[in-house]
Amino acid sequence: MTLHQDEVPIDEAMVRSLLRAQRPQWADLPLSPAGAGTDNRMYRLGDDLLVRLPRTAGTSRSVRKEQQWLPRLAPLLSWPVPEPVHAGTPTTAFPLVWSVHRWIDGADVTPETVQDWAALGADLAEFVRQLHTVDLMGATRADDLSWYRGGSLRACDEWVGRCLDDCRAIVGSQLDVEKLDRLWRAALALPEPSGPQVWLHGDLKPTNLLARDGRLHAVIDFGGLSVGLPDAEHATVWDLPPQARQAYWNSLSLDDVTWARARAWAIAVGVSGVSYYWRTYPEFVAECRARLQAICTDAAAR
Repeated sequence: MTLHQDEVPIDEAMVRSLLRAQRPQWADLPLSPAGAGTDNRMYRLGDDLLVRLPRTAGTSRSVRKEQQWLPRLAPLLSWPVPEPVHAGTPTTAFPLVWSVHRWIDGADVTPETVQDWAALGADLAEFVRQLHTVDLMGATRADDLSWYRGGSLRACDEWVGRCLDDCRAIVGSQLDVEKLDRLWRAALALPEPSGPQVWLHGDLKPTNLLARDGRLHAVIDFGGLSVGLPDAEHATVWDLPPQARQAYWNSLSLDDVTWARARAWAIAVGVSGVSYYWRTYPEFVAECRARLQAICTDAAAR
């Protein structure tokens, strides 16, 4: 499934050729698809490894970022995170950097794998608390560690407005886009946050979390790793059931202003996902629509 106009084709034969050229000792291990996101394709390699390949030149910058910073962050966190074991270099056939990570056992976070959503929400809050208190180690909000999430909501208003218009045209009869617009505008009117910049994972949605025995076991996909203001980090809790969302809020003692900004970031990501991936990635569009509906439902209940 191709999602981007500038996407580099990736298949099993391509992965095998990369391994033969750069890691021949792994080239004959069993290889099978292990999922694909908007930015990367993954293949499980043997029992213990995961090959991670960016879809585009733009997302390949995230690969270098993970290779540089994950080994430094991992010892400071209580939950496993990906461990790069090979920094793949470009070839004629695949002109981008790529990675091999240690495989992390765990199940996707779903209603089938999590029974106590409040505990999951509290676990996720503690992960966020730890990450946000890790020393920046000289990192600044610049170059690959600067992302729109973690910056100013107001700087995003123009493109979010266009995406809201797209949602009106695409799913307006099935989603209260006017309410989402009002919540977005209300957040824009709030004072800009003034707290310190911190490490941000950037995309703590359920597909980037792994569960074991019903609890949070690991956090994966640090392609959105950046330095910035923390409000956007909380946006993905609208992808979780209300019990997890409330436990997360309580555990971090978030105030109403922070919550409103986080909700606005959730709206921005949701409407842009519907707008950009409407014709190419229906599963992701469904994920974004569910997030936006949860925001509407949650706002009506408060």
